[in-house]
Amino acid sequence: MKGIILSGGTGSRLYPLTQTVNKQLLPVYDKPMIYYPLSTMINCGFTEFCIISSPEHLPLYERIFGDGTQFGLKICYKVQYKPRGIAEAFIIAEDFIGNDTVGLILGDNIFHGMARMKPFLEGGIIFAYEVNDPSSYGVVEFNDDNQVISIEEKPTEPKSKYAIPGLYFYDNNVVSYAKTLKPSGRGELEITDLNKIYLEKQKLTVIKFPRGTAWLDAGTPETLFQSGAYIQSIQE
Repeated sequence: MKGIILSGGTGSRLYPLTQTVNKQLLPVYDKPMIYYPLSTMINCGFTEFCIISSPEHLPLYERIFGDGTQFGLKICYKVQYKPRGIAEAFIIAEDFIGNDTVGLILGDNIFHGMARMKPFLEGGIIFAYEVNDPSSYGVVEFNDDNQVISIEEKPTEPKSKYAIPGLYFYDNNVVSYAKTLKPSGRGELEITDLNKIYLEKQKLTVIKFPRGTAWLDAGTPETLFQSGAYIQSIQE
């Protein structure tokens, strides 16, 4: 399994904090934000990583992590020149992925209580987390038998309370599927459209996070503060 950490974007919701530094390098309690998604992927069993970020910020990640050997990891780096969507990461990292399965995590997503991933060869695996206002995320709808019947990207009228966190696992077909995507109205290759391909092929597994699992999207001043307070309480 190969792991991708996507740490691009403009961080506009955190302006002016992000005027001079990449969002994923902001501190969450006592560590840079990116340490937490990296730790999540390590706990899931990944040891080879590709960090994707903008040209101006990528050297900062290289200074922090180097080639990863001090952590017992292998880390390489790729540039995303413009924020063209999460799904573009699989195209950017095609040579890194090679013939392996791949996991992708967003650099501003913090998880606590994730179980170790079991090796898999086929299909896609995403997660669902119940939130009060899912309209800012991809939203997954289940039927009465707990089967997925629809996925929508940031709907104005969500069909469920289940948001899709920024953690995704796919088989090796993900690169070829990503190359077939058309940019959305936002000009981005949407991860939701990629998930819909797997859903249409009946190859998508959606796992509801169990009680005791925490998900924090540290992309706003409020959630950045909440994330730091949460990490402090866990560590103490």
